[in-house]
Amino acid sequence: MSGIQGATVRSIRSYKSSEQYLYAMKEDLAEWLKELYSLDIDVGSFLEVLETGSVLCFHANNVTRVAREFHQDYPGLAHKLQLPRSEVTCNESAQPGTFQARDNVSNFIQWCRKEMDIKEVLMFETEDLVLRKNEKNFVLCLLEVARRASRFGMSAPTLIQMEEEIEEEIREEMDLPPENTPLPKPQRKPCDFKNLDQMVRELECRCTCPVQFSMIKVSEGKYRVGDSNTLIFVRILRNHVMVRVGGGWDTLEHYLDKHDPCRCTSLCKSPHVDDLIFFFSSEPACLPPGLVSPPPSPPPPTAQLRDSSTPPEAHSSHHQTGK
Repeated sequence: MSGIQGATVRSIRSYKSSEQYLYAMKEDLAEWLKELYSLDIDVGSFLEVLETGSVLCFHANNVTRVAREFHQDYPGLAHKLQLPRSEVTCNESAQPGTFQARDNVSNFIQWCRKEMDIKEVLMFETEDLVLRKNEKNFVLCLLEVARRASRFGMSAPTLIQMEEEIEEEIREEMDLPPENTPLPKPQRKPCDFKNLDQMVRELECRCTCPVQFSMIKVSEGKYRVGDSNTLIFVRILRNHVMVRVGGGWDTLEHYLDKHDPCRCTSLCKSPHVDDLIFFFSSEPACLPPGLVSPPPSPPPPTAQLRDSSTPPEAHSSHHQTGK
């Protein structure tokens, strides 16, 4: 969508819900990496398993190999995509917090910039992971790598799969041609829309306004919110009710905390970037009028591995080496 609608962002108290969207994304990424590489990883050990950079470098090299295969199999489509060509050097024995770990993470960051063309707004710095300075941007970067890699055949996290489903629904509504790709899409368990609507109503009923802040169901998984014509897509991600906002996601609870008048405190004319809780792709889908859109993105501020399906050993018991 070329024109990005401006929106007033509400400044809110430190709601517990403000952390839920990040937790949901980490949980999704952890499950995805666990299935992809047979890692012993979950949302609690997510940063600990990845902080040495070994798994990140292994993943970068695996993505590069998949891209290489895609280029060979679909040369006509390959030239339309940004495909990584170079692998990264990795010190598999790096320990947490060491120079070697920082070097691994730095190599992954450079690969993201040069090979995957990830924009600066979605990038992170070495210390963001090693010293936990900016956990959010690290998560956003991993999701964007997964989003781009899914275009040439990599398995994608559930959030990315849901994005693709919603974008296909939008294309059908706008009578646009289907996505031009021969790659088969993985089968996903259908969304339980009946249960979803019940969860939406439960969150909606927490409103204490004299006139309740409304969420009107337009179709399965799509709602019109408040007094505006804003349409949002809603999906269930494990135990979370997620809202698709333009090119990103938020939890419905946090979304309502920001938009339902009785859950807000005041308007903020110049919100800090940390208040923009949704994450977004550098290439948001074309959305029909009325759908919420994210703010415009600012301009951009080889080790030999044992096997493509087996990542290097992590520094703790949270990591396994075999599938």
